[in-house]
Amino acid sequence: MNAPRRVTPPTPLTLYARSRAVPTTLAALACAALLTFWVAGRPDAFLDPYRRVPMLSLAPLLASAAIGLSLHSYARDLDDTAVRPWWPRRLAHLLVLTALAATVLALAIPGDAQTFGSAGMVRNTLGAVGITAVGAVLLGARASWMPTMLYFSAVYLSAASPRMSAETVLTWPIQSGPQPGAWAAALALFVLGSSLYALRGARPEGPRA
Repeated sequence: MNAPRRVTPPTPLTLYARSRAVPTTLAALACAALLTFWVAGRPDAFLDPYRRVPMLSLAPLLASAAIGLSLHSYARDLDDTAVRPWWPRRLAHLLVLTALAATVLALAIPGDAQTFGSAGMVRNTLGAVGITAVGAVLLGARASWMPTMLYFSAVYLSAASPRMSAETVLTWPIQSGPQPGAWAAALALFVLGSSLYALRGARPEGPRA
């Protein structure tokens, strides 16, 4: 008789990555970066930099939605009663994925800060993840993308108004990149969302289907 085959148990890091859908999240970030690179390479994107505005909104939306879904916890009760506090792990999880998303999306789009380039992409990624993190705390990880989608859509639709487009604090997703008000708004949202998620975690939900 053949000896029974020994199965190596997965490491804690592997189990954590699977439970938070990290491989799927990384695949989504790669797809968003490839899509951004392909669209940014089109000739009209170079001739008219304003054509990059939809790209500066869509790519961070996709990235933040993927990150938001990874914030789901299967055993929230176990997390809350663990010997070691979970907030450093939640914060590290969010920061690592956000840094990765901002980096790959910034590298995928050429241009300087004045022409809707990498600076605007980094800013929008930070702001989008911040709103999504707040959504995860209030609505749950599955619906965390909804507030970000609603806000980005409202800002994009109001971009035709000269009065609204000049309000950099409110319309930061459509600003070219270097505006201090736009950066202040995006960073404030990211700090708020990261802090809330680290301290509270995502809203408990039922098991995924």
